Amino acid sequence: MTHETQHERAEAFRALHHADDGPLVLPNAWDAASAIVLADAGFDAIGTTSAGIAASRGVPDGEVLPRAEMVSVVAGIADAVALPVTADIEAGYGDTAAAVYDTVSAAIDAGAVGANLEDGTGDPDDPLAPVDDHAAAIRAARDAAEDAGVPVVVNGRTDVFWLGVGDEDDRLDRAVDRANAYADAGSDCLFVPGVSDIGTIRALVDRLDAPLNVLGGPGAPPVDALAEAGVARVSVGSGPMRATLGLLGNVAAELREEGTYESMAGGIPYDELRELLEAAAADRTT
Repeated sequence: MTHETQHERAEAFRALHHADDGPLVLPNAWDAASAIVLADAGFDAIGTTSAGIAASRGVPDGEVLPRAEMVSVVAGIADAVALPVTADIEAGYGDTAAAVYDTVSAAIDAGAVGANLEDGTGDPDDPLAPVDDHAAAIRAARDAAEDAGVPVVVNGRTDVFWLGVGDEDDRLDRAVDRANAYADAGSDCLFVPGVSDIGTIRALVDRLDAPLNVLGGPGAPPVDALAEAGVARVSVGSGPMRATLGLLGNVAAELREEGTYESMAGGIPYDELRELLEAAAADRTT
């Protein structure tokens, strides 16, 4: 991908957060094949899922997968599709702003035009990073984008609701304070996963200083309702990947217990998959 192409994709991705026709619906891929299938479905951009990528390599989420391997997968996804790709880089693979800078720089070099940075620590005794530390990570991501000359969309994520931190009565205030600090530090979009109550979502839209990203999935409001509430971006995280593994589990159980194959009936036909992959490969060479 040329620098000019990456710049154009970044600008297009940024504009999708301010569209008048509803939120950006952002599916999340875990490898090149899943990205190609999602692109063929007609989406405007694709996100990666750190949990899905890690699982596909046999390890749990939480920066267990080495950064170089994660970035390598991002590169494969960005190369596989002619769409903007935003990278889920967890907490930035480092305890310092300099380490986050290096991670975001590597993701940009891999072809990403967005970066998702979370403030969860993985420590149940201290689940959220200090606000100032995560704001510094956001600023480092912004600096990496500026130094690369790519208008990367930085998505600042707070896990207040996702991890159920603090008293429920003041959780909204805590999330707003954190997210707005990340907006001040340079986040273009603010991700608050774990919220499904439409009233709370509307309150976030009203009180946040940047467009809101929510996590879609079972139990979450449909996209139309989120659009009416003013949500700018709906992503689905590892949901599609876990759904795929769930289907695989059903296939395995049927095959092992019944000796039959009906669970595989909804799969993409072999020839259709081959044509889809060949078309994607041809696009990469033109």
